[in-house]
Amino acid sequence: MIKLVDLYKSFGDVHVLRGLNLEIEYGKTTSIIGRSGSGKSVLLKHIIGLLKPERGHVFIDDVDVTKLDEKEMNEIRKRFGMLFQGSALFDSMTVGENVAFPLREHSRLKESEIKQIVIERLRAVGLTGVEDKMPSEMSGGMKKRVGLARAIAMLPEIVLFDEPTTGLDPIMAEAINQLIVETQKNFNLTCIVISHDIHSIYTVSHKIAMLYDGVIVEYGTPDELRASTNPVTIQFLSGNIEGPITIV
Repeated sequence: MIKLVDLYKSFGDVHVLRGLNLEIEYGKTTSIIGRSGSGKSVLLKHIIGLLKPERGHVFIDDVDVTKLDEKEMNEIRKRFGMLFQGSALFDSMTVGENVAFPLREHSRLKESEIKQIVIERLRAVGLTGVEDKMPSEMSGGMKKRVGLARAIAMLPEIVLFDEPTTGLDPIMAEAINQLIVETQKNFNLTCIVISHDIHSIYTVSHKIAMLYDGVIVEYGTPDELRASTNPVTIQFLSGNIEGPITIV
C-alpha cells in the first residue's frame, strides 16, 4: 500500500533521512521505532504529504504523492486518519462535535446521519453517552479514545498513530494498545505507529521498522526483532547505554 523509495530530507546542515526505503503492508500495523530526533515524525509527514523530500519517492497504491499538487494531495489525505500524541481535540467543542468535525468538513451527510456515525464511532472505542462532554472533563485515556473515534470517523484506509500511549499509566496504556489492535482488525486498517513504548510496539505490531541514522536498519516481525543480531536494534530494545547508539 505504501512504499518509500530512497528518501532524503535535510533541515539546514542536519541530515534526517539519508536514502530511506520502506514498504508498509496493506491491512497490517507497522511500527516505526528509533531514538527521539531520529526522523520518525519527519517520515510520517512525508507519507501524508506535509513534507516533500529532496530526493526519492512516496508511493501510495502506486501513486507518487511527491508529484501531486496540494489539491490532489488533499484527496489522498481523505484516505488517512491520525491520532496525535496529545489527542489534539478542540477544547471549545464537545466530544460529539470533535468526532463529527471531519464528517462536517468533508462529507455532505445530513446532521441526523452524522449524529448516528458519531455514536457508532464512539461505541467502537468503548465510549457511550459522552457526546455532550467537553474534553476538559475527560481523562487522558478517554481523550485518546475520542481522538481515535475522530480518526476513524470517515472510515479511512490508513491511520497514523503518533506516540499513542505517551502520558498514560501502564493500565490505560495497555487499554489503548488493545484498542488499537481491535480497531485495526475490525476496520481492516493499515496502521502506522510511532512509539518509544517497547511493550506497546510488541503488542500492536505485525511488522516493526528500526530507524537509525536516516535509514531503516532492520525490518521484521516482533519475533524477528526480538531475535535480532543487529547491535543497533539490540541496544534500542534493551535500553542499554552501551552500544553504537550514542547519547548526545
